[in-house]
Amino acid sequence: MLIRVATPDDAADIAAIYAPIVRDTVISFETEPSDAAEMAGRIQVTLQTHPWLVAEEDGRVLAYAYAGPHRTRAAYQWSCDVTVYAAEAARRRGLGRQLYTRLFEILARQGLHLAYAGITLPNAASVGLHESLGFEAVGVFREVGYKHGAWRDVGWWGLTLGGPGIAPEGPIPFASLRQADERLAE
Repeated sequence: MLIRVATPDDAADIAAIYAPIVRDTVISFETEPSDAAEMAGRIQVTLQTHPWLVAEEDGRVLAYAYAGPHRTRAAYQWSCDVTVYAAEAARRRGLGRQLYTRLFEILARQGLHLAYAGITLPNAASVGLHESLGFEAVGVFREVGYKHGAWRDVGWWGLTLGGPGIAPEGPIPFASLRQADERLAE
């Protein structure tokens, strides 16, 4: 299994993993699956500021994880939202844990302080994964979304990536970190 930085060339595999989650579940609040072109654009935009990783086996992406801004106002810049998805046939193999472990290492190197995960409830598998990695429950947004004929709750979990600092520097954009670290260039 190879864990590496995603590229726009991975967009078709990523879109294929994500489409049934959007279409058939309430896990994502998107209602229309993204095509490969849309996903390629998302990857390019994300990689400027945050990491997007894939787990690849035999040249095929089986799972992915990425981070993005938690909110857009300046004081939130040290916090991010994270997510991980695996193809149905690749679940329960530890790919989510591997991707997240690597993702969190990179986010800490960037200088990010907290990672948040929003989980549509109920979702015991996702809650279990996040809590096993050290996330703690923060709260629940009750009936925050409507999908598949019902109001849905989203629980929020948080993970501290780095210790508190005094007057911290702004986080290092992922694109800059990649330029400085050849291991992330791929």
